[in-house]
Amino acid sequence: MDNPQDKSELQIPEILPLLPVRDVVIFPYMIIPLFVGREKSIAAVDAALAKDRLIFLATQKEMAQEEPEPEDIYRVGTVAMIMRMLKLPDGRVKVLVQGLAKGRLLDFVATEPYFSARVERSLEPRVTELSLETEALMRTVRDQLAQLMNMGRSFPPEVLVVLENIEDPGSLADLVSSNIGLKVSQAQELIEVLEPLERLRRVKDILAKELELMAVQNRIQSQAKEEMGKTQREYFLREQLRAIQSELGETDMRAEEVAELRQKLEEAGLPEEAQAEAEKQLRRLETMHPEAAEYSMLRTFLDWLVELPWSKATRDNLDLKKARKVLDEDHFNLEKVKERILEFLAVRKLKKELKGPVLCFVGPPGVGKTSLGKSIARALGRKFVRISLGGVRDEAEIRGHRRTYVGALPGRIIQGIKQAGTNNPVFMLDELDKIGADFRGDPSAALLELLDPEQNHAFSDHYINLPFDLSNVLFIATANVMDPVPSALKDRLEVIRLSGYSTEEKLSIAERYLIPRQREANGLKQKDVRFSRNALLKLITEYTAEAGLRNLERELGSVCRKVARRFAEGKKKPVQVTETAVHRFLGPPRFLPEEERSESEAGVATGLAWTEVGGEILFVEVNTMKGKGSLTLTGHLGDVMKESAQAALSYARANAAELGIDPEFFEKHDLHVHVPAGAIPKDGPSAGVTMATALISALSGRKVNNAVAMTGEITLRGKVLPIGGLKEKVLAAVRHHITTIIIPHRNEKDIEEIPAHLRKKVRFVLARTMDEVLQAALEGQA
Repeated sequence: MDNPQDKSELQIPEILPLLPVRDVVIFPYMIIPLFVGREKSIAAVDAALAKDRLIFLATQKEMAQEEPEPEDIYRVGTVAMIMRMLKLPDGRVKVLVQGLAKGRLLDFVATEPYFSARVERSLEPRVTELSLETEALMRTVRDQLAQLMNMGRSFPPEVLVVLENIEDPGSLADLVSSNIGLKVSQAQELIEVLEPLERLRRVKDILAKELELMAVQNRIQSQAKEEMGKTQREYFLREQLRAIQSELGETDMRAEEVAELRQKLEEAGLPEEAQAEAEKQLRRLETMHPEAAEYSMLRTFLDWLVELPWSKATRDNLDLKKARKVLDEDHFNLEKVKERILEFLAVRKLKKELKGPVLCFVGPPGVGKTSLGKSIARALGRKFVRISLGGVRDEAEIRGHRRTYVGALPGRIIQGIKQAGTNNPVFMLDELDKIGADFRGDPSAALLELLDPEQNHAFSDHYINLPFDLSNVLFIATANVMDPVPSALKDRLEVIRLSGYSTEEKLSIAERYLIPRQREANGLKQKDVRFSRNALLKLITEYTAEAGLRNLERELGSVCRKVARRFAEGKKKPVQVTETAVHRFLGPPRFLPEEERSESEAGVATGLAWTEVGGEILFVEVNTMKGKGSLTLTGHLGDVMKESAQAALSYARANAAELGIDPEFFEKHDLHVHVPAGAIPKDGPSAGVTMATALISALSGRKVNNAVAMTGEITLRGKVLPIGGLKEKVLAAVRHHITTIIIPHRNEKDIEEIPAHLRKKVRFVLARTMDEVLQAALEGQA
């Protein structure tokens, strides 16, 4: 090799306008049209045309960058001449440029109004004599290009002519590099290599790799053609067979059925395992006589496989604000539940592969558990499916029957998924606590796999007998109480408790949701019937006794129907339902509130009880009479409640002196403990402190404050133990105008769960011992 080329061959100014190009690397001697649209770039073209038409073309590192900075542009590029320029109607400029020589960008002189750079020409060593190795290298590159052409790659004809006549290895390398469609990074690496032979070697390696890729690609295409040829041959043969049968008058309806099924199976998007099973059963169906007993069973099975949404899913709506709005539109309050749903959506937004949690709403009837499921589906933009588990006693209801049974079908889960038409619906399992078990198996055990996020990605129904992915399904269970639910199933559930509504909440819900719904259901307009707040209050307190809202809506519907009848009879005057008018519409009150104790008296204490339909107050009455110390308990009490009464009496006898009771009183008197509403069964330990207070009040003669209610379990040592259902009990107390509630000290944590507007209405007394209960409940000194 000689010394580098002499600089006098091409005079390049020291400072040139710079045009950043993207998605292409310009090589010397390359002629290429460029579309110029950026203001800076157009200014650079104008500057070049105003002088000697020379411009420096350098590639920018990131193609997507609209306004590249100096550091975003490669340092090695090509000095080019602008041969032609055409201004386009949209403001862009089209230029035809020819690369002249490689250059290195030393530094930027200006960046406004266009890039102007100091450029130094990159001088390559010139090859004067071609050694055998160089000639072999050049011939190899030409041969590789010829092979690429034979494999289907096309090159411009003028390039092929030049290739044959070119004698310089560096120019050969540049010409090939600019015509084989290299990535920008690869082309930039090549242009930066100044040594011609090294550059040509790299081009040879790239071409070798390209040849391998083309060989693999051609092999794949030929295999695909063979497969296609085989399929087409089968298709033509079947068509010929069908034509022959048609000519003979033997049109085979069964063959048409099978062909239709085969097409549906191809469109169903079955997983590999299910596809293999489907094809196997389809082949059996083809060879089976239509009158065979198994034919209809196989046909039904294949229909199920076709109709299940193996790969159909709805896209989740992950807009948290919209979801919050939907939940607030459909339900009043229930903040805890709404927060949990929004948390689920937030996590889903951040992590797409989220295994669906299994929520379980627990609460009294009519508080909105089932309708919450519909709201969640609406907020997520998913399909909603509900099945009721009430009274289900057969395990096959959940998992389906084996296909060998006559009339066998998949279980309710797979049926629900088919009904939804997608593999990620919101699936509600209603009345989980009403599920039963008998000789046909335990359905709750069949739910264990279904409701385990670690297992339900391969749920197997006995009928389908193939794994179906349920991990994207959002399961929601509902129950009134959790006691009947087996512990293994309970462990898989995320329990969210819904308490009953307070009177104020019922008023708001009635005004916002129930009344408009009943007006619409009965064909009335807003102006036709209006309810005063006092009328609603009377409806809630005297015509319904529930934690939920079903009966309240029923009574509102009854009023609306009577108004609708008036309108139908021609009386068009709008109706205002006032407190006094409620009696006229609905008759006498059905539920008179538990008569409040108008004055404090000895031997009667107010307790708080939890029931499945919400909280209630109960009175414990104690009478003493001459006798021999026996204890009588009445009021349909359960065993636990009877034991609470015995414990209360033992505490009173053991601490008689401190409580101001004559110790000999017990030997000469009988005690009778009665809890009114004697026909209603009552049980549970939380009436212990109430019984003890009533007993001690009767024995000591001290009156029990009528504004105080209490709840808590008692021990023989006078300790007060925690209870459950505090919110429901507080609701009951507020309904009956109780101002002070005595609760166990260890229930202090549960006060936070009670809405703030309820906490303001009552004073809580936290009691650790029976002494503290008596101090707050009894009047006068011991």
